[in-house]
Amino acid sequence: MKILGIDPGLAQTGWAILKKNSNQNTSSTSGLIELIKCGCIQTSSNLALPQRLKILYSTLNNIIKKYRPELIAIEKQFLYQKSQAVLHTSEARGIIFLLAAQKNIKIKEYNPKEVKIAITGYGSADKSQVRFMVKKLLNTENIPKQDDTSDAIAVGICHLNSILPESILK
Repeated sequence: MKILGIDPGLAQTGWAILKKNSNQNTSSTSGLIELIKCGCIQTSSNLALPQRLKILYSTLNNIIKKYRPELIAIEKQFLYQKSQAVLHTSEARGIIFLLAAQKNIKIKEYNPKEVKIAITGYGSADKSQVRFMVKKLLNTENIPKQDDTSDAIAVGICHLNSILPESILK
């Protein structure tokens, strides 16, 4: 299964394409979960809102076209942030949900605490702890430095680890 993990935001949207391999006899050094590609979409606050949303839409659309994920795992929004931050994140999430609907891709949402527990075992883990465990879980040091990117990877891992293996379902 190939998924797109997303940490949404207007200024920065982290994204990661991850794949869950069906068996452990893969050539991947990272085990069952493989990071295919990741990055961070950045929009300048100097641009008008419609232009920023257009950049987010077109970039994510290209990512979806190229990698063809079967599902989008997205981080739910913090509701205790400043109202302006909530508004901008909601606008970015709207673009992501629109793309998912247009492409017939299911979305699964995870709140930040769920992701932190799934990755570190601790619901109040900080960004550096999440980043450290993402590197350990994927057995790599090649993770971009942006928190939004490592958060997107963490959301993807959270989802992929929540799926029961097909052998258990048979």
